[in-house]
Order: sequence, then C-alpha cells, then structure tokens
Amino acid sequence: MAELTGPEVDHRAGRPGTEPGAAEQGVGAEHVAEPARERGVPADAAFVLRCPRCGRDGTGTSGCPHCRAEGVAVNLEPPLADLTAHDLAAFPGGPWGWRETVPIPGGAAVVTLGEGNTPNVWLPPRPDGRGVWLKNEAANPTLTHKDRYMAAAMATARAQGFETVIAASSGNAGASAAAYAARAGLRCVVVTKSSLPPAIHAQILAAGAVVVGFDDSVARNNTMRQAVEQLGWFPLTNFVEPGAGGHPYAIEGLKSIAYELARDFGDELGAVVVPTSRADLLSGVSRGFKEIVAAGLLRACPRLIAAEPSVAPAFSTALARPGLRDQETTQIPYVGSAAFSIGSDVANWQGLQALRDSGGEAVAVDEATFLDEYRRCAAEDGIFIEASSAVAVSVARGVAGPGTVVALGTSSGLKDLDLALRGAPDLPVIEENLDELQRVVADAAKRA
Repeated sequence: MAELTGPEVDHRAGRPGTEPGAAEQGVGAEHVAEPARERGVPADAAFVLRCPRCGRDGTGTSGCPHCRAEGVAVNLEPPLADLTAHDLAAFPGGPWGWRETVPIPGGAAVVTLGEGNTPNVWLPPRPDGRGVWLKNEAANPTLTHKDRYMAAAMATARAQGFETVIAASSGNAGASAAAYAARAGLRCVVVTKSSLPPAIHAQILAAGAVVVGFDDSVARNNTMRQAVEQLGWFPLTNFVEPGAGGHPYAIEGLKSIAYELARDFGDELGAVVVPTSRADLLSGVSRGFKEIVAAGLLRACPRLIAAEPSVAPAFSTALARPGLRDQETTQIPYVGSAAFSIGSDVANWQGLQALRDSGGEAVAVDEATFLDEYRRCAAEDGIFIEASSAVAVSVARGVAGPGTVVALGTSSGLKDLDLALRGAPDLPVIEENLDELQRVVADAAKRA
C-alpha cells in the first residue's frame, strides 16, 4: 500500500498533461477520424457485447432484449480485459493509462482533457462517524467522474464515424458530453430536465452544445430514442425505460477508478462507497476490480456499497426482498431530491450483481442527513462536494468492519449553486468602516 497515513491528500503520479503524446496522437482539432465502413460495432472479439445474465451475444445500447422480455433491465458488456502482464504500481492513471482496457480500434485516436488520477482526500473522524477517504472526482476537467466515461464514449463515436452525439442527462453527464464532444470535433445534443441547474446549463452552452429541456424524463428518453433510431445519432447514455445502463464501451472508462484505488490503497482497501443511480459507476468500478483481482494484482475486490437517497432507493429496496427474481425485477416510483444525480426507479441487474459479487450492500440516506454532511464537508473539511457525493460520505462514515473505506466524490458543489445558497443571507455590502466589518463577522458567527 502507498504511504497514506501522513499526508491528507494523495495524488500519486499527478495529473497527466493534455498535450497529445504517443498514445494521444491526433487528439487535437487537426485530426479527423477516418469514418468506419459501417457505423456500428467493429467485428472483433474484443468488441463483442454479451448479456452477463443470460449469456447471449448482442448489439446496440438498449440492453439485453431477451432479459427485458422477462422484466429484467440488464446492460450488455464487452469481455473483461486481461491485466496479467501489467504492473499496478506503474499504472499512470485515467481511462487511457492502459489503453487496451477501453475497446476502441488500435489505430484510433483517443479523446482526452487530462481526466483521471484524481486525489484521495482524508476526511477526519467525527463523534458520529469514522474517518474516510474521499476520491475527489471533482478534480476532473469538467468537475465530474463522467469525464472518464465521456473520454471513452467520444473516442468510440469518432472511431465509428459518427458526427453527432446525444446524451440524456440531469446534469454532470451533459456538461461532460458537451466538453468532450468539442474536444473530439463532434456535434453534441443534450436532452435534459427542465430543472437543469444554471451552472451546468452554462457549462453545456459554453462548450457549444445544443441543450433542450423536458418536463418529463420519459418524453426526454423517447425523443432521444427517435434521434438514435431515425437520425443515426450516437447514443452516449441510456434512453430506454426502464433504464438498462449507459453505453457499454463508455462504462469501460470508469474502470480506471478501480485501478487507481487499487494502486493507491492496495490490499488494505476494505470498502468503496458509490453514489448510485442506474449503476454505470458501480458496474464500471466493479469490472475494474474484477480485472485487477483476476490478474493477481489485488487479493480480493473490496466491498462495494451503493449509496442512495431514501426517496428513490431502488437497490436498497431490491436487496430487502427475499428472492432473486423479485430483486432483479424491482421497480419503484422515482422521487427527486437535492441529490439530483442519483436515485433510481429500477435496480438494474449489473448493479445488483456488483453488490452481490463483492459481498456489498445498498444503504439509503435521508435528505436531512446527507445535506448536513454536505455542509460539514465544506465548512469543517474544506471540500465542497455535490449533494450526491455527500450521500456517499454519509454512508461511508457508518461502514463497519476492517480496512480502509473510500467514498467516491462524483462532482463539485459548484454544480448546484441554488442548493449552495439556500438559506444564505444576501451579500453584505459596507462602506470603509472597520466597525461595520466586525459587525458582519459577529453576525456570521451567530449564524454558524
């Protein structure tokens, strides 16, 4: 294990630069990917998609149709990568650190903005909870873990000859998609909710993407499906109901989180707490750990724990049911919360399997609890995370058992300024007067 007991931030190899190197040739605007003969999945064994539940081969991004007919939402997956000859200590970080673990053609240019190698930040114990490590994915270029996903997605879209990409997103995925599409030279359309936070709206517009809001997420997803099927646009995200999961190749970019955690914490890693919606992050991290363990680079996968808001706890609800069949067909009403990036109406199969395979669990947290953690992380620990990340920290503080516990921080609190300023006083403006300054400081102390 790396030395993590002293410093409160561990960034290992540091952030990779964004200048194209040998593995990134052609990333800049001067490069145009050569269109594939047919837009679609290359006919290569590394690119074959298979249902992990029923074992049938499949194509496309709508999940397994056979399992869907049985009422089970399950995503298709490519084969796991073989990491046998790799040196974990030398892993440079990010989705392109081990390029062959993301299934794009060997000659295709990658798309990168320097994502990955995010810091591990120590959050000290409190009287009501243990100390935990936060893997701060807000240190990525667009302030979210989705950058790893979108780097892989855009490289795939460009390698397959697509010109337009489309994403359905409540926030982070849309902002990341816009930025990485700009980097790849692709047109980007984001279909979102009418409640999109202004800061994320600004990010999307700044990157030159088209953004359209919907009052109803079903109407949003149906419109995206029509764009994919009738206009031939590349789907960056899920668009079927109930949600099977994100783009299978894009999820492979999230495996690098597991590689980095295994490199930084080694066999002392006891549990990883994952903010969970449709389980793309959970399943991607699970796949990464499976590859590491299969290669003998880690003794065992840490326990994976899905952190959910209590108003939309699909995985917690599923695992509370006695039978496997009841668990994998779980659907509940979706209710939004301040943790708008997570919570789900369906417990998809690959998320449930990630929890079962690792001996993990799902834990739901009420809004009052995670908003208290959200405020205390900023005011006491100096790290401003989004509410969804605070759900994971809240859960991590209550994890029992041996080993190091890591919560994944998926984005920055800057993404939702309305929440950050909720209940805050107006900005005080004073004249040049020390007494007035002291009064303002005293008033702030009373509110603390």
